[in-house]
Amino acid sequence: MTLDIEQEIAALQRLMTGELRERYAELFGEQPRSRNRAHLIRKIAWRIQANAEGDLSERARRRAAELAIDADVRTTAPREKVVRLPIATPPTTPVDPRLPKAGTSLIRKYKGRTIEVRVLADGLEFDGERYKSLSAVAKAITGSHCNGFRFFNLETE
Repeated sequence: MTLDIEQEIAALQRLMTGELRERYAELFGEQPRSRNRAHLIRKIAWRIQANAEGDLSERARRRAAELAIDADVRTTAPREKVVRLPIATPPTTPVDPRLPKAGTSLIRKYKGRTIEVRVLADGLEFDGERYKSLSAVAKAITGSHCNGFRFFNLETE
């Protein structure tokens, strides 16, 4: 490589991406598809060198064309295989064994009113609302966190 070509290639490092795209268009006669700076520099440097020192021989071009015909050329990257798993049903909340059987009503007096909570197969019902635990019901009633089993006097000792 002559000194001129080396300086021209070194000057490419100082160009911004937009300027590299313009230089590419000058040399190749079309707009580049890439905005990757390193790729543009390599392609432009190759073209500068090929113009100055000669491109591929006609024999090399023919051989490359033959190989290209025989090769399975991929124009896009292969897609990743997406493994589709069957949609699992959400796990059911296990019923606390300390709770009475479904259908039972828990009744308690609290601040002058009678509280009734129905035990369901998948939770609890109080005032038309569903709850997952006795503690959640007790919090809805009292406004503060407390142990639901203790609040409804279901503790075993």
